[in-house]
Amino acid sequence: MPICTITKEELAPENAVSYHTIRPSLAKYITKKHPEFKADSWISHHALNEFRAEYVEDALEEELGEITEIEREVIDSLKEHDIISEPPDDEDEENARLTFGERISDIIADFGGSWKFIISFGVFIVIWIGMNTLLWKSGGPDPYPFILLNLLLSCIAALQAPVIMMSQHRQESRDREHAEQDYRVNLKSELEIRHLHEKMDHLMQHHILKLMEIQQVQGELLRDLAERLPPRKGE
Repeated sequence: MPICTITKEELAPENAVSYHTIRPSLAKYITKKHPEFKADSWISHHALNEFRAEYVEDALEEELGEITEIEREVIDSLKEHDIISEPPDDEDEENARLTFGERISDIIADFGGSWKFIISFGVFIVIWIGMNTLLWKSGGPDPYPFILLNLLLSCIAALQAPVIMMSQHRQESRDREHAEQDYRVNLKSELEIRHLHEKMDHLMQHHILKLMEIQQVQGELLRDLAERLPPRKGE
């Protein structure tokens, strides 16, 4: 049974990875840390994933300069082969987590930014002005220039603005979480694709070398057979 060069443990065939099947850049990285890891060595899948995560972390630090918590989560997911994408939250579940004030702010923000509010408030203003204009001669409650209406509008605007800002702040928080989640998924996809490209290039190169070696052996066999054949008459 093969023995892992790193952990010195016996490996089952399905858990053993040969040096030649590892892409060259990662193999050089492992050899740099463990010089005993050579062309005839074996390594376990778990140890390989550990080195792979360290290799990705070093590469990201070299490219980005500093590893953030999000990138650290991506590296851990590569190490453990975890899925980092999450399904979108159900609307009922999301509403259940909201406080009473957050629900009220969302309702007010949705209604205050709709045509229903614009039309209904426009109708209210027209009715208010019309009634106070018609009742002016008989002493209306808010005669021209409608100071009470101005006060009412100012109070509504003063209360509506912070409520809408609270709702927008929560929406910005949700958008930030979605952007971070998209970044995690995109970063992991990019790293996985880069790994697959390097591995495919390595496998193709290894396959070509094997074919060339087989061709050389076949050529040697043909030359050996040709030397063993008896010479033809007349030659």
